[in-house]
Amino acid sequence: MPILGFSLAALIGLSLGLLGGGGSILTVPILVYVLGFGAKESIAMGLAVVGVTSLFGAAGHWRRGNLQFRAALVFGAVAMAGTYAGARLSVFISGAAQLLLFAAVMLVAAFFMFRNGRKEAALAARKEAVHAPEPRKAPFPVMAAAALGVGGLTGLVGVGGGFLIVPALVLLVGLPMKQAVGTSLLVIALNSFVGFAGYLGHVEVPWVYLGVFTAIAVAGILAGTWASHFVSQAMLKRAFSAFLVLMGVFILFKNRDALAQVVHHEGHQERPAKVSLVTPPRVTVSPTR
Repeated sequence: MPILGFSLAALIGLSLGLLGGGGSILTVPILVYVLGFGAKESIAMGLAVVGVTSLFGAAGHWRRGNLQFRAALVFGAVAMAGTYAGARLSVFISGAAQLLLFAAVMLVAAFFMFRNGRKEAALAARKEAVHAPEPRKAPFPVMAAAALGVGGLTGLVGVGGGFLIVPALVLLVGLPMKQAVGTSLLVIALNSFVGFAGYLGHVEVPWVYLGVFTAIAVAGILAGTWASHFVSQAMLKRAFSAFLVLMGVFILFKNRDALAQVVHHEGHQERPAKVSLVTPPRVTVSPTR
């Protein structure tokens, strides 16, 4: 169903333009279940699509002054090391296992997005002005650990990690929220490109499909960026979180055999033999006369 798949590519761009993230969460399921590509090929292609699309989104934020290049390069450089390592490590993990991990990431993202959207809706209803505490920079080792974790996740399951990068930039790097959103798009682009490079040579990339799909997604992010000024972000986040839950459950269902094997393996691991604390009876052997 290439027409449906290419049409849904616009939804990826719209998500990135409206929410500043979520595009990579949609890309892999569309490539796997609509266009029929394998899991590893879809993860690699998804990284390229999200990388190019996020780069266009970052350019728009840069024109509005909401992009901190220094923070993006420092955080992104550490994250890229984790991304490349995760992409290389994925060679030793089955495609089904990657999809299961991907579904788990979707459900976690849905939880945080729904919680954030509910808070925004409640504050908007009360028309309260919220004054966030002044951001503070965390020690470099803490920031580096967070960046490596986000990068590793990007390489393993092909997600840009925007729902992790934005709070990390706010809480650990000390950026205001608007600048964190713009900066995260550049970090996502850098991570995605490095992750895609890590897959080259291990998967076969259909370049024509990839080019068309990416071009449509870029058009979607331009439309989403324009529409973001007229749509309630809180409502969008809650609706999108519900969609993520449905997609996550769907992926788990499609890979239920692999999930059952994981559960069966965990439940039937070898247990150490019990050690008896009772002293065995002593056997006396009478000497032969």
